[in-house]
Amino acid sequence: MSYPVLYRSSMLFTYIFPAGTYECAFVIGPVMYTAKAQMNVALLPDEITMKINPLIVNCAESSNVSIKATIADTTETYDVNWHYSVSKLTDLKNTSKTSLQYFSNMSVPCPSAALDHTDDINTNLKSQHGSSMTTNLTLTLVFIAASSGNIDYSAMAHIKCDQPTEEQYVRITFKNNVNQEKSEQYTIPIIYENTKVCSDDNSDGIWPKTPDGTTVTIHTCENNTVGHKTRTCKGREWLPVFNSCVDKKLSEVVSEAEYFEKGMGASQDLAKNVFEGLKNFSTSETTESTANVIGVIKVLDVMATASKTFAMTEEILPNFVESASNILDKNWQGVNDSYIHTMSSQYLKSVEGLVKYIKVKNTNNVATPNINFEVCSGSDCNLKVFGINVTLHNGTKVVKTVGLKNLIHKLPNNYQNSEQLSDKIIVVTQEEESTSPFKITLDFPNKPPGHRKPLCVYWDTEKEDWSEEGCTVKSSINGSTLCECNHLTAFSILMGKGNTPDPTLDIITYTGLAVSICSLIIFLIIEYLVWSALIKSNLSHFRHTAMVNIASFRLLADCSFLASIYPEILTDEWCLILTICKHVFYLAMFSWMLCLSVMLVHQIIFVFSPLRKRVFMFFSSIVGYVCPILIVGTSYLFCKYTKTKYYEPDKCWLVYDGPLQGSMYAFLLPVGTITLTNLFSMVVVILTLMKTAVPGGSQKQDKETAKSIFKVVLYLTPVFGITWAFGFLLRVLNEDHPAYLFANYTFTILNTFQVN
Repeated sequence: MSYPVLYRSSMLFTYIFPAGTYECAFVIGPVMYTAKAQMNVALLPDEITMKINPLIVNCAESSNVSIKATIADTTETYDVNWHYSVSKLTDLKNTSKTSLQYFSNMSVPCPSAALDHTDDINTNLKSQHGSSMTTNLTLTLVFIAASSGNIDYSAMAHIKCDQPTEEQYVRITFKNNVNQEKSEQYTIPIIYENTKVCSDDNSDGIWPKTPDGTTVTIHTCENNTVGHKTRTCKGREWLPVFNSCVDKKLSEVVSEAEYFEKGMGASQDLAKNVFEGLKNFSTSETTESTANVIGVIKVLDVMATASKTFAMTEEILPNFVESASNILDKNWQGVNDSYIHTMSSQYLKSVEGLVKYIKVKNTNNVATPNINFEVCSGSDCNLKVFGINVTLHNGTKVVKTVGLKNLIHKLPNNYQNSEQLSDKIIVVTQEEESTSPFKITLDFPNKPPGHRKPLCVYWDTEKEDWSEEGCTVKSSINGSTLCECNHLTAFSILMGKGNTPDPTLDIITYTGLAVSICSLIIFLIIEYLVWSALIKSNLSHFRHTAMVNIASFRLLADCSFLASIYPEILTDEWCLILTICKHVFYLAMFSWMLCLSVMLVHQIIFVFSPLRKRVFMFFSSIVGYVCPILIVGTSYLFCKYTKTKYYEPDKCWLVYDGPLQGSMYAFLLPVGTITLTNLFSMVVVILTLMKTAVPGGSQKQDKETAKSIFKVVLYLTPVFGITWAFGFLLRVLNEDHPAYLFANYTFTILNTFQVN
């Protein structure tokens, strides 16, 4: 059975909260059943703006300061409380500008969350029993004028000029009728006696004398701009001015976008107005300032947030794409790199959000110089954006792809010391989330030079950095790189510091390690069996003790290396353990090499003052056992304290983040120092052999001397770890250097077969 239903409401619209009396009437024949309910909304200020006069309190001139807090005009009655951290405030008062009320009768469609204005309403609703009801709704609206009416609250403070240990601040708190509170606090900058200050400066604004470490805000902008400027005093020097003054037209667009996000008249028409205003502004010359670029990005960000709850239609696409494209050609300078990274990350996140949630029916593509928007329907899509082939398998009905130019170099890149390879970013989204597994392939027409490793990456919005998770390089041939991923977001390719996998090098490495491990085991067994026969003097004891320790630690290091050749199958705990083992064992091996070289040089230089056994063993134990453990433990704790990575999970080895950055230097610096010391020791031995040669001797004697030197070099080079110098050479050379491949093979061959 159908029941005519009549809804009446007398409502006061304050911001987005419909407060008022709601009445519902059911009419059955001549009988009408009615019910009423009153809804009140307790408000809090959206924004509290605090200013002081003077901007800087100079105790040598005056200790009084006036404080003013401003909020938008409202019908809410607040309990306002001032608090000063040092003493009480005086001369409290407020000034209100009366708001205007406008009355209007209109019909609105009940189911529309945005309350779009219409004249006729015929909406079918379902009751609990499933019967159809005809709805007629008439509203009497009372609007609070959204004009520039403000309420100002002011107070006076007497500054305490006896320099306190804590900062002096003023706080104002607004409490509504349900005891909800909102506060704003202002720290008062004060110049005490003997305070470091920056002198007055009238360049790009009037900047008063300011104490060190204080940021001053002035609300003075050039013509046709609104906002503020800030400047920080550091030491006795002013830092550059940060200009947040935006064009008035852009400020209006920002306000419209914020109203839209809050639901104040949110409609397709308002969304189109926002993006039309943004497009018109982005094409003007006034967009060039960094503050205006930040303002445009803010509009995109606000509308992207609003698009999650309000479905925008494709009519806004051309203006959105054009304005987003124009802003990429504008001036992003005038701020530090960190701020540019934040701006670019926010821009990318906003564009991706808008592309995902804007509903598309008939649009196939929108092309601009910096943005190319393509749409594909069907489970398998093939698109080409800026020359990059994109294929999605087993996707949903509507797939939207956007190519972006002139953005990737603005984004931060701290991923594995990599570099930009492509100048494009590809954003791929679906209107409906896919419940079944899918994969996406992207064929970039870029290939790293030389032996650089390509990296298929996506933009991680939480970490604000690139990541390879879920993406792999399928091939990198014929001048292109094919990437495959199992999720959708913003993709690109980078080139890493490391080489591409070389099967020949892998074979040499594994073969050499196997031979080395077998040789080391045989050597240690022989040493054990003939130890008593070999140790006839302190000198032989020193030499064989060092050799046994070198071989033992090399054996342990090689076994740890082989255990970590497949890091993808290891847990993080095992990867960390193996990294620490390799770090300790290799350092211990080099430390005993140092002990051996120092002992040899001492015997050559101090022939008649031989080392005592107790001294050598004590010295060697400290250097060979204690020092490696201290170095590894200190480097690990330092990384934990500074919250930096100690090891790379995909390599199970130390981190190299660039010159003198990363835990790798806890290995490179000790090994480099030992290698140079051992090289010096070998030079001393060679010079000693040359001195022992008889001057003017026969040719045969000269040959014997040369043979002796050759034997020394051949024997001591691996024993002293001199071959590891090729490893340092690899750190210096670029991967595309002609000598890099030779140095890489030489280092691998010499050091895998180092002890056999």
